[in-house]
Amino acid sequence: MDRVKSSMQQVPNAIPKVIRRTGGANSLELEKENFERGQAVSINKAINTQEVAVKEKHARTCILGTHHEKGAHTFWAAVNRLPLSSNAVLCWKFCHVFHKLLRDGHPNVIKDSMRNKADLTDMSRMWGHLSEGYGKLCSIYLKLLITKMEFHIKNPRFPGNLQMSNRQLDEAGENDVNNFFQLTVEMFDYLECELNLFLGVFSSLDMSRSVSVTAAGQCRLAPLIQVILDCSHLYDYTVKLLFKLHSCLPADTLQGHRDRFQEQFKKLKSLFYRSSNLQYFKRLIQIPQLPENPPNFLRASALSEHISPVVVIPAESSSPESEHVVETDDLVDMDVPVLPPPVETKFDDLFGTSAAIDPFNFNSQNGMRKDDKDRLIEQLTREIQALKEELESFRLESDRLRQALSGRISELEAELAEQSHLRLQAAGESEFLKAELDDLRRVREDTEKEQRSLTEIERKAQANEQRYTKLKEKYTELVQSHADLLRKNAEVTRQMTVARAAQDEVEVVRREMQEKVKAAQDAADRQEKEQLDQLQELQRELLSSRAELDSLKSTVSSSQESAEVLSGQVATLESEKAELAQTLSKVEAELVVRGEELERVQSSLAAERETGVKAAESLQNQLNEKASREQALESQLVAARWSSLQGAVEEAEKIIQDSLAQIDDPAHISCTSSADYLASRCQASLDCMDRLQSAKDAFLADDTGVSELVRAVTQCGHLVGDTIVQGSATSHMVPVEQADALSESVKTCGAEALALLGHMKHRDGLPAADHGKLKAALEAVLATAEKLRPRGLELQQGELGDLVEQEMAATSAAVESAAARIEEMLNKSRAVDTGIKMEVNERILGSCTELMQAIKMLILSSKDLQREIVESGRGAASMKEFYAKNSRWTEGLISASKAVGWGATVMVDAADMVVQGKGKFEELMVCSHEIAASTAQLVAASKVKADKDSANLHRLQQASRGVTQATATVVASTKSGKSQIEDRDTMDFSSMTLTQIKRQEMDAQVLVLELETRLQKERERLGELRKKHYELAGVAEGWGEEEEGTG
Repeated sequence: MDRVKSSMQQVPNAIPKVIRRTGGANSLELEKENFERGQAVSINKAINTQEVAVKEKHARTCILGTHHEKGAHTFWAAVNRLPLSSNAVLCWKFCHVFHKLLRDGHPNVIKDSMRNKADLTDMSRMWGHLSEGYGKLCSIYLKLLITKMEFHIKNPRFPGNLQMSNRQLDEAGENDVNNFFQLTVEMFDYLECELNLFLGVFSSLDMSRSVSVTAAGQCRLAPLIQVILDCSHLYDYTVKLLFKLHSCLPADTLQGHRDRFQEQFKKLKSLFYRSSNLQYFKRLIQIPQLPENPPNFLRASALSEHISPVVVIPAESSSPESEHVVETDDLVDMDVPVLPPPVETKFDDLFGTSAAIDPFNFNSQNGMRKDDKDRLIEQLTREIQALKEELESFRLESDRLRQALSGRISELEAELAEQSHLRLQAAGESEFLKAELDDLRRVREDTEKEQRSLTEIERKAQANEQRYTKLKEKYTELVQSHADLLRKNAEVTRQMTVARAAQDEVEVVRREMQEKVKAAQDAADRQEKEQLDQLQELQRELLSSRAELDSLKSTVSSSQESAEVLSGQVATLESEKAELAQTLSKVEAELVVRGEELERVQSSLAAERETGVKAAESLQNQLNEKASREQALESQLVAARWSSLQGAVEEAEKIIQDSLAQIDDPAHISCTSSADYLASRCQASLDCMDRLQSAKDAFLADDTGVSELVRAVTQCGHLVGDTIVQGSATSHMVPVEQADALSESVKTCGAEALALLGHMKHRDGLPAADHGKLKAALEAVLATAEKLRPRGLELQQGELGDLVEQEMAATSAAVESAAARIEEMLNKSRAVDTGIKMEVNERILGSCTELMQAIKMLILSSKDLQREIVESGRGAASMKEFYAKNSRWTEGLISASKAVGWGATVMVDAADMVVQGKGKFEELMVCSHEIAASTAQLVAASKVKADKDSANLHRLQQASRGVTQATATVVASTKSGKSQIEDRDTMDFSSMTLTQIKRQEMDAQVLVLELETRLQKERERLGELRKKHYELAGVAEGWGEEEEGTG
């Protein structure tokens, strides 16, 4: 009865639960409850505090859950109950699972997650206060996830996994160059967050250990698979968008895009390479390798050479981690409702569902009523049928998708074949383009050198250009005024020519008038003469007539008729005479008119002659004024030329005085330079001296050529000042005696330069200015610089290569000789010494012999490694050319070899003195330490260019450890022998008195103080010796060669 009571008391607590799950709830609520329970279990298994990677099956269940409910409500409902802000590992694994959901989950996951953006931002800020560990990584990861959500919300065409075709990428920009520009910037920001997480994970891991095989390392590395998938697509889309932008916009506008892409390309290439070498990624993902050089966006045809990086995730292996355990959570399809757990049905089989109605009905406890069973079976049958139909539709859909994917695979295979063909073509073109690129690089280097020299020349000529511009302006004014005067002179000359032409014309008219008057006078004279002749004729005839009349009067009577005839003739002659007189008066009147006209012409000619003379005098005065003005302008031009020369000389004096002042400036003490650079500056100054002399001679011969002398003086001032500064900086790197000599030389050079410029400031002193003393001072500085140049710089290719072989051979010979001497000393000690001394000598010489053997092995290994380095690095060049090309490395080998050989020789000498009882054990220990340091230098010089996986390098390291061990053995045997020798000489104070002991004690104290003082002094001396050795070694091997004068 007690057992029945207890059963009756337990049944009512369980029966209502069974009724709620079977009779009261419908199938949809049951399905939702089981789905939420399964999701909660998977989320809790995936996101926990264990520092192990998230299992793929749990993450896959969460992804399928988002597709089932078409969102992420259940995921966030479960995550919000997790203490993400209190456990960094829990938050890290949440970020990993959330990243997977954003990539592979339902598209609504991004929209549903934006409601929690503020919480994620606060959590990122909270974890950002931690500077290391998972806290810093969680802050970076949360920023990445927020950036990813914002990018996809702003660009909804991009799916979460970023997989898009070229056509879809073009549609995302809507064929607008502004959209493409902004989209490229957003992708740069997106990729920057991905790279920050990449770098953060790698910097938090100890890469010197195999972290990828540990659970903690895999926990940190697992999210990088999603990062690699995102980065491959972002890099591909960024390249395509940049080519599209370069086809639409100028190259200068996109300079910032190209610089940012170059920076991200280098980081992504390095991270992909480091990731591909990790064992953890090799079995999970195949990481692509980016090309050696980034794409050239300035060449449009380079787009055809771009190969999109493809990340391949191989099929899951049958590892214990990836094997599926037969669990309800893994086997149940999320679209099929799950039956209640079997534990609850077992309770119904035991007690029956009617117990809730009648707890005392024990007859029906072993089963259910038949109608309830039939109803439940029919309900389950209908649900199973519906599920079968839905499953069939899923199968048809999957077949359709499989066929579509098969077709897509065929297309991709064809495209891959075409891309392979294009890759082969591009390989051939790339070889040709690489050759062209090498040529272009060489041309660019030469161009850059020329550009730098041109920039320096332009900077130096800028001051001269300003002075030349002022002189040019003055000269232009003079030329303009000269041109005005020439135009005025031409006008006056033209006026004079016109006046002269007019005067000549008047002279011609005057001569013509004179000729006409003369001709008229001649004609009048001839006519008058003829008339006179006629009158004389008539008079003679009249006289003859009168004579005849008288003779006739006497004979009047002889004839009356002849008298009348003669009277008629007389009357006729009288009329003719009257006519001739009238004609004569007319001619005389005409002559008077012509004489008056001639007087008027002569008066006008005289007036014009006076006007021409006055104009000629005025023009002559203007010409004289112009000549005087030209002389004044010429004197001004000469003065301006001399002023420009004096300005250049004064500027050069200021430069040299400033350089001399820098020598004594305390801030200049930290400035250093190399002897090689000082020599180049001296040589340039000497070349400028010759140019200055030739320019001075040309100026003395023709003072119009002042521009060349101004340029020469300015350049000379700059070069000599630079030589002074570099000489002072070089003196800071050389020994004291040489430094003092070099300082005096540069000061003498500065004084001579100031003296030369002082002579050139005066007209009388310019011809006497001699640059010989300055040139001699520069040659002295050059000679000093040549003496200070590193010896390795003077070696030719063949000499440097031969010197390496000679030094290695000399080192080997020195070690062989030292080993032979040690063997000889050991034989002598065995023959002469006995007892403790022989035992100590044998132990010390034996350890020295072992050290020599270890050094021999080290030298042989170093030779093999050097031969391997030369063979792998020289290419088509010879061995000597390789040594010359890598002169710094070669000089390091030479120095290390010398140190090893010298150390072996000194150690043998010290061992010989110790064996003979004349030396100190401390000398032998110091020599051993020195040999260890020299061998370490030889190992470092040999392995600096070696491959880390080289077998010869491994043997060299083994030999180096052998030398170190042998050195320790020598030191230990020396100390042991010293203690044995000192123990043998035990102090005996038994026979000494109190006074003697006190005296010995005082002597011992004095000796201790003396030794302590001497020890302190020797330590200081050792420090100074090491410092000086370092400086001399630096000068000898050209350590400061790259620093070309910081002053």
